[in-house]
Amino acid sequence: MPEPFCFRFRVRYNECDAQQVVFNARYGDYVDIAMTEFMRALGRDYKQLLAAGLDNQVVKLTIEWQSSARFDDVLDVFVSLQLLGNTSFTLQADIHRADDGAPVARSQAVYVMMTSEPFEKTPVPDDLRALLQAGAPGVVIDQSGRALKG
Repeated sequence: MPEPFCFRFRVRYNECDAQQVVFNARYGDYVDIAMTEFMRALGRDYKQLLAAGLDNQVVKLTIEWQSSARFDDVLDVFVSLQLLGNTSFTLQADIHRADDGAPVARSQAVYVMMTSEPFEKTPVPDDLRALLQAGAPGVVIDQSGRALKG
């Protein structure tokens, strides 16, 4: 079975704190970027959602750390669907060091589907529901948005 969708990037110097590890708040950025690229890999990027009069809103984000990432580490963020409700969905992001596969952090983000005008909850559209359920197994995207494999 192929691995779930993966976003791969290198830790930059400015993302590290005085302890010389990635500053905790940066992980929210990493997760958000990985989730954006996951949606793009599904064929449903943010611009397409907005054009359809839809949006999604993060209502909960949790992060649990297992180890530290440092400057110049290459990290893989594996994204998978954890839960699909009527108006919400939960994506999990497992962050690992690419060179040795060591786990760094795990995050879960709960998104609520919204209409853009007026801004209110709406059911996850059937086509997006099917895309989320299928995922993008084996697809690896780098920071440029280019596919490395998949």
